[in-house]
Amino acid sequence: MIVKILSGLIAAALLLAFVGPVVIKLKDVPLSIVVLIGVIMMAVDLWQSFKSKED
Repeated sequence: MIVKILSGLIAAALLLAFVGPVVIKLKDVPLSIVVLIGVIMMAVDLWQSFKSKED
């Protein structure tokens, strides 16, 4: 379980590190909205995988 949590948190951090600079540099509202939706979808999927019983 600890491996699942660590890998999920590392993946989330890498996603934010990858798209964060682009969003900050471009300051484009539609791009920010799309990235925010993607990050929210990733967070929900991560939460659901933490709550699932299969390993």
